[in-house]
Amino acid sequence: MEIKDIPQDDSESYHGHLIVIYGTRDGRYEAGTSSGWQDEAYATEMAVCELDAQTQTARKAVEKGEYSPLYYHMFRCRYDETGLAMAAGVWKWQLRRHFRPEVFAKLPAKTLQKYADACQISIDDLKQTNI
Repeated sequence: MEIKDIPQDDSESYHGHLIVIYGTRDGRYEAGTSSGWQDEAYATEMAVCELDAQTQTARKAVEKGEYSPLYYHMFRCRYDETGLAMAAGVWKWQLRRHFRPEVFAKLPAKTLQKYADACQISIDDLKQTNI
């Protein structure tokens, strides 16, 4: 796309910021900026709605006792299993084990702190789903 054709639709998801988009000018690639465009804004909105639905599903599963609160916080903080395990410095198999309520209830403070730090919340908040 030509630099002059880069959309400037003032996307709300950009919060007033601009992003770099590469386009062409005189047959050469060059960096330009965009304030967003409608198609991308729609796709972003749909993705956020899906993430919110997954978070609510996780909350309900925790309330039913199927998973520990850690499972809810993983979705709330927009992590997947690999991302949260890496951020907390634990193995993925350990993380999955910590999703079990009976195992989570016995975790030492040091391990809980790793998860709390990854989610940027307190240990007390980590143990709840009403944030």
